[in-house]
Amino acid sequence: MAKDEEDLTALRQRKTCLISENKRTLHTPLPEAQSNRLENEDDKQASNGTSCWTERSITPPGAQPPNTILVLLVLGLSFATRFYKLAEPPHICWDETHFGKMGSYYINRTFFFDVHPPLGKILIGLAGYMTGYDGTFPFVKPGDKYGHHNYWGMRGFCAALGSSLPVFAYFIVLELSHSNSAALIAAALLIFDTGSITISQYILLDPILMFFIMGAVLSMVKFNQQKSRPFCASWWLWLLLTGVNLSGAIGVKFVGLFVILLVGLNTAGDLWALLGDLQLSLVDVAKHLLARVTGLILLPLLLYVTVFAVHFAVLNKSGPGDGFFSSAFQSRLIGNNLHNASMPKYLAYGSTITVKNLRIAGGYLHSHWHLYPEGVGAKQQQVTAYLHKDYNNLWLVHKPDDGQDHPKTPELVRHGDIVRLEHKETTRNLHSHLQEAPMTRKHFQVTGYGINGSGDSNDLWRLEVCGGRRGDPVKVLRSKVRLLHVATGCVLYSSGKTLPKWGWEQVEVTCSPYLKETPNSQWNIEDHINPKLPNISLSVLKPHFLEILLESHIVMIRGNSGLKPKDSEINSRPWHWPINYQGLRFSGVNETEYRVYLLGNPVTWWLNLACLGLYAVMVAVASIALQRDVHLSQKRREHCWVLMRGGGQLVLGWLLHYAPFYTMGRILYYHHYFPAMLFSSMLTGLTLDTLLHSADLFLSPPRADWLLRLGQVALLFSVLYSFYIFHPLSYGMRGPLAHEPGSAMAGLKWMDSWEF
Repeated sequence: MAKDEEDLTALRQRKTCLISENKRTLHTPLPEAQSNRLENEDDKQASNGTSCWTERSITPPGAQPPNTILVLLVLGLSFATRFYKLAEPPHICWDETHFGKMGSYYINRTFFFDVHPPLGKILIGLAGYMTGYDGTFPFVKPGDKYGHHNYWGMRGFCAALGSSLPVFAYFIVLELSHSNSAALIAAALLIFDTGSITISQYILLDPILMFFIMGAVLSMVKFNQQKSRPFCASWWLWLLLTGVNLSGAIGVKFVGLFVILLVGLNTAGDLWALLGDLQLSLVDVAKHLLARVTGLILLPLLLYVTVFAVHFAVLNKSGPGDGFFSSAFQSRLIGNNLHNASMPKYLAYGSTITVKNLRIAGGYLHSHWHLYPEGVGAKQQQVTAYLHKDYNNLWLVHKPDDGQDHPKTPELVRHGDIVRLEHKETTRNLHSHLQEAPMTRKHFQVTGYGINGSGDSNDLWRLEVCGGRRGDPVKVLRSKVRLLHVATGCVLYSSGKTLPKWGWEQVEVTCSPYLKETPNSQWNIEDHINPKLPNISLSVLKPHFLEILLESHIVMIRGNSGLKPKDSEINSRPWHWPINYQGLRFSGVNETEYRVYLLGNPVTWWLNLACLGLYAVMVAVASIALQRDVHLSQKRREHCWVLMRGGGQLVLGWLLHYAPFYTMGRILYYHHYFPAMLFSSMLTGLTLDTLLHSADLFLSPPRADWLLRLGQVALLFSVLYSFYIFHPLSYGMRGPLAHEPGSAMAGLKWMDSWEF
């Protein structure tokens, strides 16, 4: 035991020696009084659970504080470039038709469905409401004039958040590089980027998403600077702000998960370092872990759930989103036919019902008098899924050998029962056979067959409650059921494919031989009429909050995965984005229209791309120099650590916000790259500043200083001039197109793929 204590003491002494050596290596000698003061503070901090990474917690001697004039300049230019001509054009541009409409839904409290979480739309609706918009503009299609409707408040809110991005970039790069010039370069790249300006000036989710992403990164790097003062007020402030911004990012779009992963990796590395600090007890490490769990997991989760609670509380009226959700979900919406309705609780023979598919927009089981055309399976009555409530959605439930008469006391339908469904309007039975389905060739056709309930053995279906046992009754609204065809063994299935005009462009219903449980093969009983059974209020069947929260996420995830490119739609490729290969038309097509084109400043984007390669080379050189213990000055060592640590975090952020798109099967757009572009621009500022400050490796001090200033001026001039010539892309173009004579953009179509 005594030997173990001696070994532990020796290890601590060795650790202290290593820290002292690192201080001497990485920092200039301090005056004796200041050195003693720092050592005393270190002793106090170590006893309170500070990290032993002293070289990271002490600000380097060459660090520069924020320059007030530069901060005000960045702030002023950011707001000026984003708010200039904000009201132009006075019509709907691109996705304003979606997100402006959703803002109106919140003002009107009308329920809708979107594939993204609700925070961004809530904020857009709130901004519109606070600035006098009444929620009456229909937002039908791009190009529609706003007229007298007040739209500038929603645009102004997005522009204000977009204006904060260069300011955030300035402070992030300043914290990582301790250089005002690096921070100014990064901010300038974003201020004068035409793409960043355009995407900030309209009613979109992107500026809101990027605001929270940059807020999370800034809070994270500020928190990292508090390592020497754990559990103090500023330490807690930046930790909790990081959590707040993480919940904001994921609350706007699911791609906010990428910044959560970035912060998570940073936190894991931080905790691993604390675990290796022998000056900390395990109790101290546990305190650090608990604080981070509270600030970075529990707080964001609480805020995220709160956003959905607000979403469900505000949107309490029936609207266009009803059909995407289950019948039980719809019963809570005012104006829906299921709201405050009453019907029998359990399904019985002799009941009249509607059957709803559980896939997104799966529709109701439906039939009508029209037959399948010649050459499409058997020429029998069509059975489809119809997205709207209709009399032709009604079906009667019978036993296999039942006539039209039923006993006075109805018998309940139970799990495993064999039933026959008769279409109420046409009196034909739900039927399947081995004929090929019209659209899904490996499935079997489903038809209406017989007359007045008479048919054959192909009209029989075994009803199963998903997760149920034999004898379980079927609950209206709540039970998920499957209908298995007795003769062929296939399962009733809504494929989601739209039938041709002969099928009235309704959704194909098939019988699938693949029996795996999926939403396409699951149904629920929505309407239920049986005078012989007592009715209950559907309010007792309403789902509780956690149920609707889970259902909304399932629907959103399925909706995202279902976003596939349409036949006439061009799918942007991730490799297109860093090279600025192709932009997006926000407004206008021909020379008579007001045209806005989303395209990044070519100089900025291509410079960002070049600096990714330059950074890799510089980090490789710095790493080798440090590994080989090459004699370097204190300034040079600081540059190496800035590249490896600060630049490393930015590269990781860029990769996490870019690389995952290569694995996505959904449709992709150019604007998906903009969060990654923020990290790339900040990395460019840090890399170029380090390179320019390394000129004294090759030149004498006076000439190195001249080269540094010349390089900074040339860089800023290039960015400014390219912004000057390309600014009509953001602020609007009229007249001849770029490839036509007399165009203001003549000669600026540097790539054939640009469409302005």
